[in-house]
Amino acid sequence: MKLNSIALLTASSLFLAACGSEKASSEAEKPAEPTAAEQSSNLDSIDQKLSYIVGTNLGGQFANDDIQLDMAAFQLALADVKSGTESRLSQEQVQETIQTMQARIQEKQQAAQAEASAKNQAAGKAYLEANAKKDGVVVTESGLQYKELVAGDGEKPSAESTVVVHYKGTLIDGTQFDSSYDRGQPAEFPVTGVIQGWIEALQLMNVGDKFELTIPSELAYGTRGSGPTIGPDSTLVFEVELLEIKGDEK
Repeated sequence: MKLNSIALLTASSLFLAACGSEKASSEAEKPAEPTAAEQSSNLDSIDQKLSYIVGTNLGGQFANDDIQLDMAAFQLALADVKSGTESRLSQEQVQETIQTMQARIQEKQQAAQAEASAKNQAAGKAYLEANAKKDGVVVTESGLQYKELVAGDGEKPSAESTVVVHYKGTLIDGTQFDSSYDRGQPAEFPVTGVIQGWIEALQLMNVGDKFELTIPSELAYGTRGSGPTIGPDSTLVFEVELLEIKGDEK
């Protein structure tokens, strides 16, 4: 979460929740815990429902970022906002706190990414070693692995070509992350406009060929991964069918 996101989320949540409160506690430092019946009856109006939604979103975000919310301090802030009391923290304290939390969140995310990267590297190495031994699999100098599933007899594209292909992409556990077949529309792009493993593979294919590509992470998305499904250092598997060469970019 970015520093500004923390500040905006917290500020907007405090404001909305304060506006939606029916009354402020006279002892904000020691708020009374509402009973289940009171909680249920306090979700009747739009303001109450909105306040509950804001609390749910804020609580979920804090839990995701492993932030421990102090309810006494939180309700004290709500009371101060509603009563117009000046903030008990200076602007410098606010910025310092947000920056500290930002650093803590980033450290947690980096640790999780490093753990996922190590796991994916180990799994990818084992998969590549086993796949290389299968019948029909060719391993190139770069480490790309390919197997011809259907033989075509058309031309080969060059690095300057634009191609039309159908494809399906999965992780090594079979999880599908993309498919032009599912969209019902082949993809068109320059040969050099894709990941390195594809750039190499496309120039090995004839129009009409269908290849199975097994692409090491360094020829795919590397340590950065891609989107919510492709984690850092993931080995990828594609079925690629070269349908057409549209021409030379020049």
